[in-house]
Amino acid sequence: MIARRKLTLTVTASVLVLIVALAGGAYAWRSSGAADAAAAAAVTPAGTPSETTAPPATPPGPVPSSAPPSRSASPSAAAPATADNAAARLRTLPAATRQVIIVTTDGFGANSGTLETFVKGGNGWQPALGRMTARIGTKGFADRKVEGDLKTPTGVYAIGSTMYGISANPGVRYAYHRLVPDDYWNENPATPGYNSFAHGPNPGGASEALWRIAPQYHHFAVINYNIPVVGANPPRGSGIFLHVAGAAATAGCVSLARADLVRVLRWLDPAASPRIVMAPRSALSRY
Repeated sequence: MIARRKLTLTVTASVLVLIVALAGGAYAWRSSGAADAAAAAAVTPAGTPSETTAPPATPPGPVPSSAPPSRSASPSAAAPATADNAAARLRTLPAATRQVIIVTTDGFGANSGTLETFVKGGNGWQPALGRMTARIGTKGFADRKVEGDLKTPTGVYAIGSTMYGISANPGVRYAYHRLVPDDYWNENPATPGYNSFAHGPNPGGASEALWRIAPQYHHFAVINYNIPVVGANPPRGSGIFLHVAGAAATAGCVSLARADLVRVLRWLDPAASPRIVMAPRSALSRY
């Protein structure tokens, strides 16, 4: 019996020792946590992140952006620079003009030169159809043209609203009139219809029977020089066209090889308010 009591007392004592030990460990743990919290509160004001927080193992990289990369970073993606050409240097074209034809020669007396076409886009004026050989009046350019002087007027002009031709419409964007007998261009300054298309009796003077003049008038566009007519003495001239080239220079018109002319006539678009500029190269800066 005594042995049992000793055993019971021994077990009981062991249990008490264990309980005391466990309680002490818990107290120590709670005390340590409270001390740490107090220390942190003493170093960092309430609501402010602690500066003692350990940095991440890897330094943060740049913040990702949802925007696409800048195109300007790549030279190959940069927008082309605005071209510097004869059209870009013109200063008198209407604001609405997006197509221009430029006819130039080496001087006022030359009757052979170059025709160039340009189109206006987001980067300014750019070449369109390439350079073409052109012929003008037999006696070259004139700043002050008069009827019958065989000269081509300098200046900036619109293209007439109707194109004409002995041959069928080659596919132009303008109204097109296929010539028939008794179609004339009135070049008689003594008549009310001077410098305009006429169908009917011959208006007299130097008027042209359009349906009979080949190959020049297989196709042509009207250059609106002296349209509407400005009264003058002597008269300022009439019938200035862009037409098919013949064997020689013209009486004042601009002419091209037939294939070149058709390309230009098809390219011209009335919605682009086209203009034609005609001058020796040395005088082109006027315009």
